[in-house]
Amino acid sequence: GGSLALMRAGEYPLAFPAFTWEVRANDRNYHKQFKKRFAFCLTKQKYAGNAIKTAKYNIFTFLPLNLYEQFHRMANIYFVFVILLQTAPEIATLPWYTLLFPLSCLLIIRGLRDLVDDIGRHQSDRNINSRPCEILSGKSFRWQKWRDICVGDIVRLHKESFVPADMLLLCSSEPSSLCYVETVDIDGETNLKFRQALLVTHQELVREESMAAFDGEVTCEEPNSRMHSFTGTLAWRGETYPLDSERILLRGCRLRNTDVCYGLVIYAGFDSKIMRNCGKIKRKKTKLEHMMDRLVIIVSVVQTPPGLPASWGCLQVFSREAACLGDADFLKIAIFC
Repeated sequence: GGSLALMRAGEYPLAFPAFTWEVRANDRNYHKQFKKRFAFCLTKQKYAGNAIKTAKYNIFTFLPLNLYEQFHRMANIYFVFVILLQTAPEIATLPWYTLLFPLSCLLIIRGLRDLVDDIGRHQSDRNINSRPCEILSGKSFRWQKWRDICVGDIVRLHKESFVPADMLLLCSSEPSSLCYVETVDIDGETNLKFRQALLVTHQELVREESMAAFDGEVTCEEPNSRMHSFTGTLAWRGETYPLDSERILLRGCRLRNTDVCYGLVIYAGFDSKIMRNCGKIKRKKTKLEHMMDRLVIIVSVVQTPPGLPASWGCLQVFSREAACLGDADFLKIAIFC
C-alpha cells in the first residue's frame, strides 16, 4: 500500500507503460484524425488498416532492389571488377563480353527465382486480404473483406472462421459469452483455449441495435509483440472495466465450438500481435554463400600485396623504355599499368 502511494505520488515511475492507445467503438472518423511520423517529416495514419503486405517487391522496385541484394555477394562484385579490367585493350586477356555473359545469366536466373517467390507472396496477400467477414455498418452487419476492417469496427464471427484482427470479445452465443478458439497458427498448440467477455457487454449487447449504439472506449497499451499479454480498460456509461488477455481474440485464431461471437477491433493489420512477431523479410544467405564471400575476400587480399610491387616495377621499366624510344603509345601502356 505504501509503495503504491509513492508511485501515485510520482516519487518514482510506474512499473508499466502509460496507456496511449485509444479505441472508440463505431467511430472511424475519430481514428482517422491521428497521424504519426515515420521518416523525417513524413507522416502516416496512427491506426493501421487491416490489409497486410508481406511481398518484398513491386513493379517499380524489383529491378533495383534485387540487383542491390545480389551485389551483396562478394563473388558478383569480384567478377564485375574483373570485367572492368578486361575493357582495357592493353591488359585484356579475354573479350569483356565473354565474362559478362555468364554473370548476366547468373543474375537473371537468381532474379527470376526471387520474382517467382515474390509473386507467391503477392497471391497469398490477396487471398488473405480478400477473406469475407461481417462488419457492423450503420445498424446492420454487412459482408465485406478483411482489408475493409478498421480499428473501432465491430465484427461478427461464425464458427470455424478465422479472427481477422486483434479484437476485444464483446459477447457470444455461448452461456456467459464464453468463446473457444484454436491457436495452432500462432503458437502451434492444438488444444482449445477459452476467452470470455465482460459481464456488462454480455448482458447489454444482445441485439444489433445495441451493438450499433455501443460507444465504449478502450484505452490500452501501444501495439506490441507480446502474444500472451494485454492490459487495458473499457470505459462505458461512466464505468471503467479492466481488460486482460483473457478478453482478447488474436488475429490468426480460429473460432471453434462457438456459433457466433462479436468483437471490437483493437489492433488491425501490421499493428496486430501476430504481424508484430513476423518482422520484415530479410535477405538470406546460405552457409555456402558466406563461405564464398570469405574466400573471395581472402583471394583479393592475397593477390593485392604481390600485385602492387609488380605493377610498380612494370611501370618503371616501361617508363624508361618509352622515354628512350619516344614511343607515345608505349608510354600510355606503362602509365595505365
